[in-house]
Amino acid sequence: MTKSPLLAAIAALALPLSAHAQTMDPAALRDAALSDDYAWDITEGLTTEIGPRLAGTEAEARARAWAVTKLTALGFKNVRIEPYQMPVWVRGEETAEVVSPFPQKLAVTALGNSGATPSKGLVGEIVYFPSLEALQAAPDGSLRGKIAFVSHAMHATQDGSSYGYYGAVRRTGPAIAAKKGAAAMLIRSVGTDYHRNPHAGGTNFPDGTAAIPAAALSLPDAEQLERILKRGKPVRLKLLITARQTGMKQSGNVIGEVPGSDPAAGIVVVGGHLDSWDLGTGAIDDASGVAITAAAAKRIMNAGTPRRTIRVVWFGAEEVGVFGGRAYGEAHKGDNHVLAAESDFGADRIWKFAVNLPDSAKAVGDRLATALFPLGISRGSEKAGDGADVGPLFKQGVAAVDLSQSGLRYFDLHHTPDDTLDKIDPAQLRQNVAAWTAMLAIVANAPEVIGRVTPAR
Repeated sequence: MTKSPLLAAIAALALPLSAHAQTMDPAALRDAALSDDYAWDITEGLTTEIGPRLAGTEAEARARAWAVTKLTALGFKNVRIEPYQMPVWVRGEETAEVVSPFPQKLAVTALGNSGATPSKGLVGEIVYFPSLEALQAAPDGSLRGKIAFVSHAMHATQDGSSYGYYGAVRRTGPAIAAKKGAAAMLIRSVGTDYHRNPHAGGTNFPDGTAAIPAAALSLPDAEQLERILKRGKPVRLKLLITARQTGMKQSGNVIGEVPGSDPAAGIVVVGGHLDSWDLGTGAIDDASGVAITAAAAKRIMNAGTPRRTIRVVWFGAEEVGVFGGRAYGEAHKGDNHVLAAESDFGADRIWKFAVNLPDSAKAVGDRLATALFPLGISRGSEKAGDGADVGPLFKQGVAAVDLSQSGLRYFDLHHTPDDTLDKIDPAQLRQNVAAWTAMLAIVANAPEVIGRVTPAR
């Protein structure tokens, strides 16, 4: 029987459509990604050729140029830098030593946005607080001329949940101490290691609160200072911090895309942050995150054309105030974002995922559970919505997927000089890429409508 021209045309289209569907099979792409080299190549290149990338500095600018070259070479489209201005803080000298009763040096690093001591340092008596709550309860003016020392003993958790509570001592403690009259503040590093590596990280001084010198002691040094204080004698300490604000400078987000076949289906945003603190080379925080997400998007690109556009964003200036995430959210609030996900918790094995999807896309979450199960990833019951840089999108009601890495050793390395390439396990890095690849294969090609959701936070 002779086929009609219409039937012949349909038959001609059937083979390429079938082949395309096979190339986008999430299970096949997932398994192939277990041999991925893209993520290691990006992480190794960024940490080796750029190194530390403090936000707003010349090093972060070099990182943006490097990122444009890398994403272009990988085949991403519409690669560009979207600049914005931000205030820039830089560290200088930082030393601490007990003057009396038992003179000795301590390992210390200034917190981001710390004020400076006089050029020859300041000497003050230590007033000890075991918790942030104890500092908050101190009478106003009671710390005038003193150095406040707050010790929170953070513990490792798989989901990293302890960081929210214990991290408050770094984020808000110095401003509280300043309001109590303190001349300076020391904290026990917000971390879980026992190396003499103090942990950096930002602090905030609200308008009207003058920045005081603020620094973190390594865990062994914080405990040493506690033992000295328990001897019952007044403890005097000399602190030198020459950090300074340098004014408004340029930072920026680097963007690359895998264009989709159906513009009306929307945009899936994935990424991490390009900047890092300046003590290490920012391997786990967050070179691995930008690498994992870009590698997964690259693997989708290699397989064909997804239905939805995948937009890879390497956000700038996350560490010092999420400037890149806020700038992106404002600049692109009119874009048809349908889902966002961020990798910013190292490169250890993903153990759990969660979603925040509309009812119309419930089946997408079910398919994710099936595809991720062979990687040892279980489904969480909570609503997804994690990630500082994509947070502004979540507030706009964009759907979310969280792929949660194990945090059991993350805060051993986070914001320390030990955040270097050798801490990344290539096998666990590949498991991350496999999970992200499977996720993107599903959400970028899902036939369901992925509409707005109620934000998780």
